[in-house]
Amino acid sequence: MTSSRNVVSQLRKLISDGLYQPGERIGEVQVAEQLGVSRTPVRLAFRTLEQEGLLERAGKRGFQVREFTETDVRCAVEVRGVLEGLAARRLAEQGIASELDAELAFWIQKGRELLAKGYLVEADIEGWSELNRHFHEAIVKAAGSPVIGDAIARNNHLPFAAADSIIIDRQALEQEYRKLHQAQLQHELVVQALRQGEGARAEMLMREHAFIGLRYAELLG
Repeated sequence: MTSSRNVVSQLRKLISDGLYQPGERIGEVQVAEQLGVSRTPVRLAFRTLEQEGLLERAGKRGFQVREFTETDVRCAVEVRGVLEGLAARRLAEQGIASELDAELAFWIQKGRELLAKGYLVEADIEGWSELNRHFHEAIVKAAGSPVIGDAIARNNHLPFAAADSIIIDRQALEQEYRKLHQAQLQHELVVQALRQGEGARAEMLMREHAFIGLRYAELLG
């Protein structure tokens, strides 16, 4: 797989592991050779990671890893959880439309199908990233609050803050499968709470769900 999304996922992991240090300049040729891909998906991945706040411009054409701390990441993830939780609570209290119910059910089913075989393969990483992004975006959009949506969009420019800034360890896919299985369960519980109009429960679940990538690796390892 040489898609830019795949390269983005790999670069997130390398930066998270410290193989690219804060302030370090990285180039298309260097990364393309390391990952065994062409320069085009690397170029596109750099732009995505710039939007996510992991890279920043270094001169006219280059990029460098942005300076950030573990505390910065945890705070940004917590902020997203608060905002998405607020969106979920508002949505549960106002009631979900049949169109949204069907959309969420679609992405829930996609998650079940992806995990049904009991293990992960490389292609599943991109598949999960897509369905997870759509699931979160559907809830935030349906909450009907531009204020919440704009706040989440701004927060998404911080390192590892966005819902689809997923780090998958390709060397530990068994552990990653358990993590995604837990995330899928949380998706289903959120939808259940939304359908039943349980605002406080939906909010709590979304806030907890935001930490799946930070706090669950040790528990599931």
